Amino acid sequence: MTCYTLYTMNSKLQIISGRFRGRKLNLPTDARPTQNKARQALFNMLYDVLPDITNKKLLIWDAFAGSGAFGLECISRFDNVNVLFTDIADSSLNTVKKNVAMLGLKDQAKIQKADALQKIPDLAPIADIIFIDPPYNQSNLGADFVCQASILMKKGSLLIWEQEKDNFTSPEKIDEFKLLKDKSYGRARFLILVKS
Repeated sequence: MTCYTLYTMNSKLQIISGRFRGRKLNLPTDARPTQNKARQALFNMLYDVLPDITNKKLLIWDAFAGSGAFGLECISRFDNVNVLFTDIADSSLNTVKKNVAMLGLKDQAKIQKADALQKIPDLAPIADIIFIDPPYNQSNLGADFVCQASILMKKGSLLIWEQEKDNFTSPEKIDEFKLLKDKSYGRARFLILVKS
């Protein structure tokens, strides 16, 4: 059995708002999590573009889950969401499982070991919000994801793309999307796109 080191008390990663506000999250040793302040700014942007986010049931796909912080923040803030977490790294999947169990969220969270690009045909057509945060040193991965997902996502669904501000890679075409927000916070650059 392989063991992975997880950080709870020493981690500065935490839920920012909602019913689990202030709860610290486990963090894989190899993770580069979105900083708390940047995540707060992202959710402020989401409230701007989705003022009625709490009025319908939503399926959120946290495609490169890492610690699961984005999806867990969604569950903390909104009672009406289910989140699907995917990742290829065992350390990340074990961390998400531990965070989900710690918060008692098994009914709202599903976790799959999967390559995000390979799951696009199955999950892009059914997700209301897709969050992608591929490794900063693989900027082309995000561009490839956006290009492929643009064909299959349903009209009105959102794609939130985090990438490194100084290593921005634009997909060859994003004609299928309307850009709602493009903001940078520290190292992170967030694009919020809606399928048109």
